[in-house]
Amino acid sequence: MAVERGYWLAWSQISGIGPVFLQRLQQHFGTLQAAWEASPAQLEAVEGFGFQTLQKVVQQRSRLHPEQLLIQHQEQNPNFWTPADPEYPRLLLEIPSPPPLLYFRGEVELLENLGETPLVAMVGTRQPSEYGIRWTRQISTALAKNGFTVVSGLAEGIDTESHAAALKAGGRTIAVLGTGIDVIYPAKNQQLYKQILTAGLVLSEYPSKTPPDRTQFPRRNRIIAGLSRAVLVIEAPLKSGALITANYANEFGRDVYVLPGRVDDYPSQGCLKLLSQGAAPILRELDELLRMLGAIPKIDSVSVSLEPQQLILPDLPPELQQVINVMSSESLPFDMIIQKTGMAASAVSSALLQLELMGLVSQKPGMRYKRK
Repeated sequence: MAVERGYWLAWSQISGIGPVFLQRLQQHFGTLQAAWEASPAQLEAVEGFGFQTLQKVVQQRSRLHPEQLLIQHQEQNPNFWTPADPEYPRLLLEIPSPPPLLYFRGEVELLENLGETPLVAMVGTRQPSEYGIRWTRQISTALAKNGFTVVSGLAEGIDTESHAAALKAGGRTIAVLGTGIDVIYPAKNQQLYKQILTAGLVLSEYPSKTPPDRTQFPRRNRIIAGLSRAVLVIEAPLKSGALITANYANEFGRDVYVLPGRVDDYPSQGCLKLLSQGAAPILRELDELLRMLGAIPKIDSVSVSLEPQQLILPDLPPELQQVINVMSSESLPFDMIIQKTGMAASAVSSALLQLELMGLVSQKPGMRYKRK
């Protein structure tokens, strides 16, 4: 795997080869080293590999030496993960376009990367109302105090408020940047950035010193959605970047929750649109939201085992047994079932449907499932 790091880096330097194409190459050849060493004829067999792309690869590949490139790159960017690294966030590997390089600064918490600590994104407008600020602080505080890590984008407004409230509550937060890992944008968030480094993590797919560019922030939003089990949209007008994050969340099978607003409020128009498309509303009782997100109630002086009972049904095919064994009477998000079983998303979906038809599993709102 250590050797593969250099090849993820080298492939990412070739123009016209993006994250989706890299996934395709890795799946086709098994490793990116094998793809790098493949002949033009072998590369042409990969879906979508046209003549122009092939020319770019042949020309640029001859000038790059992966091992040497890795050594040079690490001098400027010592901390980064590739999908070949065991520390790479597991949930990001589920999306169609995981960043080939994910730079990080701050305090790494491996339980977050392994998916054991639940990550929840909070996004919204850069110009929130007093109502939006108040609810952002309340929700972010509740999440932090209940063991969730709050994910956002360090932008002005809702992002800033969610990061700050999580830290104030003594929790962790992750900021995903649309700039280089060392470029703070907006500049007014320098102090917040420093605080996050001491009690959280800063992530970016862009190398150090990359300045802000308007095209980079929508791409950044897919990482926010991909890292998180759920995305909470607090206030968002119709053209808000928060809606891009919500759309990615829907595409990736994540839950989307929305803070309702008045029908004549400009900052709430995007939220109302999401509600009309099936997003779940965030209501006054935050306990219900926390329960839906999988928060474990704290019971004084009682030890609660969260391991599901092994329900053995001899007539079940192995793949159905594998799925039902990770389930309990508490509802689980679809992505968590995938993670616990280690099965492909399509296989889990098929198994859940069969178990539901057999009356053994029931589906709840937000693509959550529980054993009957």
